Amino acid sequence: MSGAVLGSLYFLTGLVGVGARPTTQAITLKQGSSIQEGSIVSIEYTLTDEAGKVIDTNVGKEPLSYMQGSGQIVAGLERELTGLKIGEQKKVQVKPEEGYGLPDEKAFRELPKEELPVEAQKVGTMLMSKSSDGRGRPVRVHQVKEKTIVVDFNHPLAGKTLNFDVKIKNIQSAQAK
Repeated sequence: MSGAVLGSLYFLTGLVGVGARPTTQAITLKQGSSIQEGSIVSIEYTLTDEAGKVIDTNVGKEPLSYMQGSGQIVAGLERELTGLKIGEQKKVQVKPEEGYGLPDEKAFRELPKEELPVEAQKVGTMLMSKSSDGRGRPVRVHQVKEKTIVVDFNHPLAGKTLNFDVKIKNIQSAQAK
């Protein structure tokens, strides 16, 4: 299922509150003119670090779809895309405070070595853990000690300035019939 379809379903299912009676009013998605709160937006992007090294890109692949104002992308990028139209491109620099935050010293935990497989006991190894809400969360091995391993629960991009080169591929807005 495409990202745009999933984003649309997420948006539309959110229109009916928990415990509320479903409404018989039909909702359709129409072409939007510019990005505004509630728009379902599809973007093509390249993300680079401060040195210009590509961290991630979807150029030549399926566009990333998200709902404007829902916090599905980093706050600094979301704010800078407001008002753009289909086909427009923008370079956006996002400081850590509006990206993945600053590294938090409290996000480092020391675990007994036996809790990690031997092959994962190397500095820099990326692992996945589950957060309290069940979502996957990346964890990096920070230090290997004699009996313990120090892991870093900070997002891998915490503390980094992010440079996005974004092209708006599609904008849709929900409208009641």
